[in-house]
Amino acid sequence: METTNPPVAPAAGAADGRSALGRALGILADRWVLLILQRAFLLRIRTFAGWRDELGISESVLAVRLKELVAHGIFERTPYRDGRTRSEYRLTGPGLRLWSFLVAIHSWERDWADRPGLLTLVHDSCGADARPYLGCGGCGKPMTARDTRTVRGPLATFDRVGLPRHHRRTVRAGSGREDYIGYCPHSMEILGDRRSTSVLAAAFLGIRRFVDFQQEIGIAPSVLTDRLKRFTELGVLRTDTEGAYRLTDQGLAFFEVLAFLTDWAQRELPGPAGSDLAITHRPCGTPLRPVLVCRFCHGTLARREIHFDLGGPPPAH
Repeated sequence: METTNPPVAPAAGAADGRSALGRALGILADRWVLLILQRAFLLRIRTFAGWRDELGISESVLAVRLKELVAHGIFERTPYRDGRTRSEYRLTGPGLRLWSFLVAIHSWERDWADRPGLLTLVHDSCGADARPYLGCGGCGKPMTARDTRTVRGPLATFDRVGLPRHHRRTVRAGSGREDYIGYCPHSMEILGDRRSTSVLAAAFLGIRRFVDFQQEIGIAPSVLTDRLKRFTELGVLRTDTEGAYRLTDQGLAFFEVLAFLTDWAQRELPGPAGSDLAITHRPCGTPLRPVLVCRFCHGTLARREIHFDLGGPPPAH
């Protein structure tokens, strides 16, 4: 994994626009948002009452999250008749293209977290447990963080990863209900709020020391201390003899999730010029185009060719 940092600091006023990844974190780095999206894909939930009853989420919190997802073009609100006119929330094209990001979360949790009861992902084309791995869409070979080179644009910073939310940070896993189908607690610790995800993304870009994390992200020391401590407990980061924070094998494997998040963000939420991360698969020289590959038949997975085994017949595609 090679990283080239921006050669110059951004000019004054140039960072007013957020990067694609920064905008994506502002939208998706929230535990309730991720659970809402998971349920939309997994159980085809489309109604306010459906999410409320399935997740046990308060109506005020759910209303805010759905409003944000509609505003950002991930859901569209459409009317339907049920005695009276109601609204349902359907995934848009950009929303549907988040499927690979959500599957990557499940795959990392399956491989690295001690989480019993995770659902089996079935590849319909071969009928096997897919157990997908990250592949390069250019050459078709397996890809890891160590196989990549990243060049940061001069405006690719994390000090403004998203607009401030008007609600509190979601409660940490372990303090509430954890019986959700397919719940991924370790992944939620990383992706459950935008500051946590920014810390890990900065680690992938070569940030190692506390003061550098603080300067890169613009994060309060107490908050940064909490995130670094938690990531060390999870086994995602470790400290070396000089006190620097380094990614473990488990942490490096999370590149699969960040690869799909970055690819989606830079396709769907383009930022200002100079704010992108140019990630290259070094063995073939192809720009990042991540795909999920079935570990059994080595075929590239498509959204309409997979389903999670819920203990019954597969849901309609």
